[in-house]
Amino acid sequence: MAKLKVPNMWAEFSKKMFFIFFAALTNAIALNNFLIPARVYGAGLNGVSQLISSSLFDFAHIHVSTGLLIILFNAPIALLGWYKIGRDFTLYSFMTVALMSIFSMIFPIIELTPDPIMNAVAGGVMSGVGIGCALKYGFSTGGMDIISMVLSKTTGRSIGSLMFGINLIIISTAGFVYGWEYALYTLLSIYVMTKVVDTIHTSHQKVTAMIVTKHSDEMIKAINDKLIRGITVIPAKGGYTGEDSAVLMIVITRYELYDLEIAVKETDTSAFVNILQTNKLIGEFWDTDQQKRQKEQL
Repeated sequence: MAKLKVPNMWAEFSKKMFFIFFAALTNAIALNNFLIPARVYGAGLNGVSQLISSSLFDFAHIHVSTGLLIILFNAPIALLGWYKIGRDFTLYSFMTVALMSIFSMIFPIIELTPDPIMNAVAGGVMSGVGIGCALKYGFSTGGMDIISMVLSKTTGRSIGSLMFGINLIIISTAGFVYGWEYALYTLLSIYVMTKVVDTIHTSHQKVTAMIVTKHSDEMIKAINDKLIRGITVIPAKGGYTGEDSAVLMIVITRYELYDLEIAVKETDTSAFVNILQTNKLIGEFWDTDQQKRQKEQL
């Protein structure tokens, strides 16, 4: 019989803290080394904070750090996340925002390349990696990420496409204030960022997991402890060994795939898992709000 493993909560917490630090660091570097020096504006509240900071300095000779504005603007939006998405999500997200703001205020603003296109692409990639990793591990970099997640849950659209739509106002403002050349660089940076986010964070994409195991009861309990998804149990028999087993079929989002992998590894180390791309679903598939209500009823 496979050895059952006790979930290592400290390992999961440590992993989440690492990605909080990583997301904050990558976004701070994107701001200070690529976007701010080239007058290329980031996405969401980061871009808004950049615009206000640069406008105050250029037109009123008032220096206000972009990092300080980021944390000030994120405070009220954190309330939206607290009530609409979840307390853990909001707490980890605000920790990321706070660290990112501190890093951006501590790190010097250094131009690594004078090429605005390179700055736009590199800044967009770094921002997208930070945001995508944050969303993948259950939090965000704050601001428009939270608003986009709320809209994604209600519309079913991808996080990246919603971010792009919301950020059109930043592109227009950058063009109006500093020239349309900078608007085009900003457009390029935000487009790259959204594509990277959608590559890493894929909660709108569905997959079907086929799990072959001899410990179906334990496996179902482990999965149900982490996910609220329907599981179909199919009796099976090994073609080579002739041993009885079961195939558990479950449809999940790619965002939930990480939790499913943890449940499988903790329950049956010899389980065989086949992940299939799901192109279309007919029938009910619960979103996060429906799952949350179901958890409250249990």
